[in-house]
Amino acid sequence: MLVDTVEQTQTITESATRECRKAQQQFLDNWVNTTGGNQYGEPMYCGFAWVTVYPEHKGNTRAGKAERKILEAMGFTKDWTGKAYQLWNPGNYAGQSMDVKEVGAQAYAEVLRTAGFNAYMGSRAD
Repeated sequence: MLVDTVEQTQTITESATRECRKAQQQFLDNWVNTTGGNQYGEPMYCGFAWVTVYPEHKGNTRAGKAERKILEAMGFTKDWTGKAYQLWNPGNYAGQSMDVKEVGAQAYAEVLRTAGFNAYMGSRAD
């Protein structure tokens, strides 16, 4: 992981959020242009999407504790296994379309991977 300071954490979070929202809007624009849209303004497949980050270090080490603080400062919380961190709906998309949320979460994860995080998109239908 290449993040050492609070400023770097904020910069990465802002960049990831921006790219997430940009990807979501591009997806929606393309969807409307190709399908004609619908009365809801989004695809009708409801669900959730999130970004999962797998830490590089064990949580009980000094490096692991520092990594946890960075992830928590970015808004991540531990997942149900206690071994990874998740950020649900990273672009704060207000709709229900899983397709839109997946595109955003994928873009968010890509920014984090560029910054050195072991990040992936996850999703499930509602």
